[in-house]
Amino acid sequence: MDFAIMHRKRVAMNKIVLQFGLLVFFLAVIYYTERGMAIDKILLNSLVIFILLTTMVSIIVIGLIKAINRNSYNKLEEFSDQLAGSKKHE
Repeated sequence: MDFAIMHRKRVAMNKIVLQFGLLVFFLAVIYYTERGMAIDKILLNSLVIFILLTTMVSIIVIGLIKAINRNSYNKLEEFSDQLAGSKKHE
């Protein structure tokens, strides 16, 4: 796969993860505001949730992307061997 395509996919996934984290951050701000907490507690709790959630989702996404890339590379290699007529398929 072309490096530019892989880079665009990675940037797009990073944007999605960041936007999801920001959504949860602002939902946490709304939730803690409704509970009547102090503003410093609200921001601290929401920031902790944002950092933890964004980190966990990023790790999961990296694992999924690596698994998909490995699987597609193996399929491409197998298809290339079949077209080239390797020793196994002759």
